Amino acid sequence: MRPLTDRVPKPLLPVGDRTLIEHQISRLAAAGITELVINLAHLGDLIRGAIGDGARLGVSIAYSDEADAPLETGGGIVKALPLLGQVPFLVINGDVWTDYPLDTLPHAIEGEAHLVLVDNPAHHPRGDFVLRAGRVATAGVGRRLTFSGVGVYAPALFADCRPGRFALAPLLRSAMDRGAVTGEHYGGYWLDVGTPARLQELQRRFGAGS
Repeated sequence: MRPLTDRVPKPLLPVGDRTLIEHQISRLAAAGITELVINLAHLGDLIRGAIGDGARLGVSIAYSDEADAPLETGGGIVKALPLLGQVPFLVINGDVWTDYPLDTLPHAIEGEAHLVLVDNPAHHPRGDFVLRAGRVATAGVGRRLTFSGVGVYAPALFADCRPGRFALAPLLRSAMDRGAVTGEHYGGYWLDVGTPARLQELQRRFGAGS
């Protein structure tokens, strides 16, 4: 995303008349999800300054600050666990856009994780995981799809994790091998806002009133 993100963190990039993260927070609030934790890393103070405590967007926000040492998704979740409680929680990547109906996500999950999978985009044609009969696997017979960055996780998934930097994917693959990951396929709009061209695609979509 450089040079766009040299001075602005990706979640604060404009989409229509609001930033990407403001759109996400508004959709969470509309789905009845109002207690949020935001992980801060690159230029995180700008996000805190722009969003504050979340009151103007109808939510309550706590922050987990990774300072100048980004912990990746897995490590970031582990650091934020004291703020997340003892029940399953929703995690959404800050750089994706989707019209997935968040209010349909399960509050209680069977196993350790529930993932929303989407059709493979052009930039990721091989996908990530296989979905078969409501279960997610690393390989085998079934449709291969891409992880959307939207998932519900039980704290037990992170029970053996130590603080520090690590990716989420290996942890999920281990849980899949135990048969502990369920999933669903969403065929609606989803975009990984990972390049200036994809950001422009999303901005055009909003400009067209979608």
